[in-house]
Amino acid sequence: MSKNFELLERAGKATAIFSREAVATRLPEEPSVGGMALWPQERKVEEIAKLVQRVFLIPKSETPRTVVLTATESGAGCSWICSGVAEFLTTQVNGTVCVVDANFHSPRLHRHFGVENHNGLSDALVHSDPIREFVRPLSQLNLWLVSCGSEASERQGLLSSDRMSLRLSELRAEFDYVLLDTAPLSQSTDALVLGASADGVILVLKAHSSRRQAARKAVSDLRAANAQVLGAVLNQRTFPIPESIYKKL
Repeated sequence: MSKNFELLERAGKATAIFSREAVATRLPEEPSVGGMALWPQERKVEEIAKLVQRVFLIPKSETPRTVVLTATESGAGCSWICSGVAEFLTTQVNGTVCVVDANFHSPRLHRHFGVENHNGLSDALVHSDPIREFVRPLSQLNLWLVSCGSEASERQGLLSSDRMSLRLSELRAEFDYVLLDTAPLSQSTDALVLGASADGVILVLKAHSSRRQAARKAVSDLRAANAQVLGAVLNQRTFPIPESIYKKL
């Protein structure tokens, strides 16, 4: 536990927004048996709420509106966190929220929301139709999705193109909040490119797996790319840690 906390804290020290307590936000893993989640729903909502509060709802002059979520490695649960944050954010703000699957290596958001993965971001990058043609409303009020698209694996290079910059500008104009789920930094530099065009990046670390060196390098690479690191999240821990213990670490 101490090593994980130290890793998370060191990664968080590279940011200016989070305090020590805020950087310690940890999201539970999503265990399941037969497709049924085992972690109590109240705990999931509580931890997601902390993250949303500390990134999007703290009163300040410039609240992040376009945020990239990425992980140091695959399997960290970045897509699950991104979708959870998007869903909870819609309950806390009056504005519209659009979640974008920019993980062309392993798209997952469409599965979470139970929709087909077609006519999405990869298609928007090769066609000239307005971005609204590639956005679909979800069942939750004010929540929208741009899925990864039908031929994403063949169009990975387009995420760093001028066309992507234009599409991101369109999304900013259309929606109040835009959350982009991207491939882990161990697989791709997409998060570096998109992070530089966004208001900031949330880094997802995997409990008992992510290494301190990898976290440090991720923060360093993001900063070098002119991407603001908003904070780090330690995901997939297997037991809750009381708030009183946080304060003693």
